[in-house]
Amino acid sequence: MSIVQEIPSSATEFMLSKRSALPVVQVRSERALSTWARHSVIQCGRLLRVWSRDTMTTVQTLLYPAFTLLMFRIVLGDSITSATGMPSVYGTVPMITLVAAMAGAIVSALGFKVEKAAGLLSRFQTMPIHRAAGLTGRLLAEAVRVLITTLFVIVVGVAIGFRFWNGFWASMAMIAIPVLFGAGFAVLVTALATISEGVMLINILGILNTLLMFFNSGFVPVFAYPRWLQTTVENQPMSTAIDAMRGLAWDGPVTAPLLKTLAWTLGAIVLFAYPAIRGYRKAAEG
Repeated sequence: MSIVQEIPSSATEFMLSKRSALPVVQVRSERALSTWARHSVIQCGRLLRVWSRDTMTTVQTLLYPAFTLLMFRIVLGDSITSATGMPSVYGTVPMITLVAAMAGAIVSALGFKVEKAAGLLSRFQTMPIHRAAGLTGRLLAEAVRVLITTLFVIVVGVAIGFRFWNGFWASMAMIAIPVLFGAGFAVLVTALATISEGVMLINILGILNTLLMFFNSGFVPVFAYPRWLQTTVENQPMSTAIDAMRGLAWDGPVTAPLLKTLAWTLGAIVLFAYPAIRGYRKAAEG
């Protein structure tokens, strides 16, 4: 009788000991801030791996900006320097980093359209993933891409005469400006990508990129433009960013153009953040 009673007692003790030995798994809410941050980093890594395996994205990120910078140096560099008395490289290097940031954002927007058409965004919506992680992960990946492009363009720029003259922190601030500029432009592009077709998106952004690229203070100084156009050129977002980058790397005003760049960037984020969020959610649910 005692043996029969001891068997269930021993079995119970054994099960309790095994249960206590099991690891305790802590399940976080999908809406927690820590979950949002972790899932955003995962989405960022996914996009960076996708882009690194795509030949066209690699060309758009690295080779195209480098060749464009070399073309400007060979074709126009000496002419601009002799005509303006300013080393052209301190205008073209910042300009190319910003142009590359905008061009890369267009490629990213087309990738967004492909993921939407393939149903990938909808599948993410049905998984235990933070709802904001898709958009913030994409913007984080954009920032990393712009940083890589900026560093690569600067390396090429150093080979043709670009130098940092104002110390370490000024150099870091100069490198950060294209990342900030690219973040604001990426929010704008994402908002447009959610409401327009691929061909229309390319046409709209292509016109915008062309106007900003050829009417800025990096192509030629502001005083080289017609007087009626100088105020517009001086205060458009690319010019303010270029002037701030030139001042940080070489010479010229920094505070005023930097504040204007911050105003342009934060204005774009505030204006287009809600349409981007709403459009991204609609694309994922559709």
